[in-house]
Amino acid sequence: QVQLVESGGGLVQAGGSLRLSCAASGSMFLIKDMGWYRQAPGKEREFVVSINDIGSTSYADSVKGRFAISRDNGKNTLYLQMNSLKPEDTAMYYCAARRPLSREYDFWGQGTQVTVSS
Repeated sequence: QVQLVESGGGLVQAGGSLRLSCAASGSMFLIKDMGWYRQAPGKEREFVVSINDIGSTSYADSVKGRFAISRDNGKNTLYLQMNSLKPEDTAMYYCAARRPLSREYDFWGQGTQVTVSS
């Protein structure tokens, strides 16, 4: 099993920045891809960004140019640098990890709240 714990959320004004962290522990050999999802009140969970074990990334169009994902395999930590935040970025942000052959993410964190005020 793999445990994921997010941190770094908070309240920020529009235009500001936050950096989220996701500390992973457990059977790290199970993980290939990691990513961030978010869910706003009354909306479905949506993909934000992912990164694989060799550093290739994929971003949702809504965050391209503003968010940056990184991964420190030595520290088993995933990061999400969020710049130029907008009120529509307000959501619970979840860290996720996926086994090599999985189509869906297998492991999820408990989430960290990001609120952007206008």
